[in-house]
Amino acid sequence: MNKRRVVFGLLDPVWDSGIEHGEIGRWRPTVAAVSETDFVVDQFEMLVQLGNEQLAEEVIALMHEVSPGTVVRTHVHQYKDLWDFEEVFGYFHDLASEYEFDVEANDYLIHMSTGTHVMRICLFLLAETRLLPGRMLQTYPAQAYQIPKLRGGVRVVDLDLARYDQIAKRFTARRNQGTSFLKSGIATRNRAFNAMIDEIEAVAVASKHPILLTGPTGSGKSQLAQRIGELKRQRHQIDGSFVPVNCATLKGDGAMSALFGHHKGSFTGATSNRSGLLKRANKGLLFLDEIGELGLEEQAMLLRALETGRYYPVGSDEEEQSNFQLIAGTNRNLKDSVARGDFREDLLARINLWSYRMPSLSERIEDIEPNLEFELERYARDNARQASFNRDAKKMYIQFALSKEATWKGNFRDLVASITRMATLAPGGRITPEVVSQEIHRLETQWLDDRQESDISLDNFLSKDAISEIDQFDRLQLTEVIKVCRGSRSIAEAGRTLFQASRIRRSSTNDSDRVRKYLSKFGLDWNGVC
Repeated sequence: MNKRRVVFGLLDPVWDSGIEHGEIGRWRPTVAAVSETDFVVDQFEMLVQLGNEQLAEEVIALMHEVSPGTVVRTHVHQYKDLWDFEEVFGYFHDLASEYEFDVEANDYLIHMSTGTHVMRICLFLLAETRLLPGRMLQTYPAQAYQIPKLRGGVRVVDLDLARYDQIAKRFTARRNQGTSFLKSGIATRNRAFNAMIDEIEAVAVASKHPILLTGPTGSGKSQLAQRIGELKRQRHQIDGSFVPVNCATLKGDGAMSALFGHHKGSFTGATSNRSGLLKRANKGLLFLDEIGELGLEEQAMLLRALETGRYYPVGSDEEEQSNFQLIAGTNRNLKDSVARGDFREDLLARINLWSYRMPSLSERIEDIEPNLEFELERYARDNARQASFNRDAKKMYIQFALSKEATWKGNFRDLVASITRMATLAPGGRITPEVVSQEIHRLETQWLDDRQESDISLDNFLSKDAISEIDQFDRLQLTEVIKVCRGSRSIAEAGRTLFQASRIRRSSTNDSDRVRKYLSKFGLDWNGVC
C-alpha cells in the first residue's frame, strides 16, 4: 500500500510573501514544497502565526494552482515573543501531542525552509524525539541569493533543555508517564525495580535492539513485554502488531513452520501456504517467551532473521522479509545452556545487549500492598463487581503476605489468584477477616503440598539430551535437591536443609554457595528450578 504524503510546514511572512531578494525573484518555499510533479504531497499542515491569515489564503491559492490535489489545513498560533524558545516549543509540543498520527497510512515530513531558527530548532527536536514521527523536507531556490542585512536583535538558544524549566517538566512528565505505563500504573515502592523500569523505558523508546527479560516464572515478564510493545506503538517506534509466542509449545517439525512459515506441499500435512509468526510481526514486536526452549535449527534461523531481516520459509528457496523488533523471555540461565550446547552462543550475544532480570515477589514484598489495590480495581473492571478490604482484613492479609510463612512460590501469579479468590468470595463485596483467614489457610495448604510433592520430573528443567548424559544415581539425587529447593523460601534455607548435618561440624558455612555450585553442575540455577 502506497502511503499518503503529509507535510508539516511553517508559513513565513517574508519568504512566502514573495519579497524579492537578489536574483531569486518571487520564490516562495511553501509553494515550492508542493510544486514538484514527481513529489506529490497529499496533505499540507500549515502553521500560521496570528495576523498572517490573509497571506495564508494567498499562498494556499497558489498551492492549489500548482498542486490541485493537495489538501491544506491551517493551524493558527500566537506568541508573545517569536524568539522565546520555551514558548515556541511549548506550542509545537502540544500540537504534536494532540495530533492524531497514522504512521501506517501516512508518510510524515517536516518542511525546514521557513520560519525563524527558533521554530526550526523546535521542529527538529520534536522530530528527533519522535513526537513528530516524520523526516525533514528541505526546499531551496533555483539560483544563489543574498539576503540584505537588516538591523535587529540576536538571541543565543542553548539546547541544554534542562535549563528550560517548562520544557524539562514536559519531558520529565512524559517519561514518568512511560515508566508508570510499563508498571501498569502501579505505584511500586521497590527502588531497584523502579530504577530498572526507568532504564527499560529509555531503551524502549530509543533502541530497536532486542531486549532479554529473565527471572522466575510468574514474575511478570510477559506482561512487561506487552506493555513495552504498547509503549513503542504510542511513541511511533513500531507500526505492526505485538506477537507473543511461548517457545515451549513449539515442538518438533512444527516449530520451524510456526515461526518462519512454509510453502504448500513442503511436508506431509502442509496443504496450504503459511506465513509464520515472524511475518505476522513485520513492523511490530515479536515476544519469544521461554526462548531457551527453541531448537538449535530454529535458533540459527532466528539469528539470521535478526541480523538481516530475511529468512527462508520451510520448503521455499525464496527469501521472505520481516522488519520486526524482538523481546525474549526466559527463566533459565542461558549462559549455562550455552555451556551445555543447548543454546547458540552467537544468538545469546545478539539478544543480550539489553538484559533485565525480573525480581521474584519475595524480592519486592514492599510492592504487595500497592498491587492489592491495583488487582482489586482490575477485578472490578473485568467482573463488573466491586470488592474491597475492611481495615482489619487488609491489615491481617498484609501481615501474612509479608511474613516468612508466605513463600509466594508462583510469584505474582499466586498473588493475583489469591486476590481474585477473596474478591469473588467477599460477601456484599466486602473482604472480611473471615475471608482472609480462609484464604491464608488455602495458601498455606497449597504451599505445603508444593513442598511435599514427590512427582518432580527433570523433564521440566533439562532437555532430554542433557538428562540422558546424567547417571541414574545423579538423577535421583538431583531430583531430591530440586524438590528441597522448591519447598524452601530461599537458597539459604535450602542449603540449611540439605547440609544440616555437615554444617554442625563446621565453624563457618556457606550453604547457599554449595547449593548454587551443585545446581550449576547440571546447567541449572536457583531461579530456574524455583
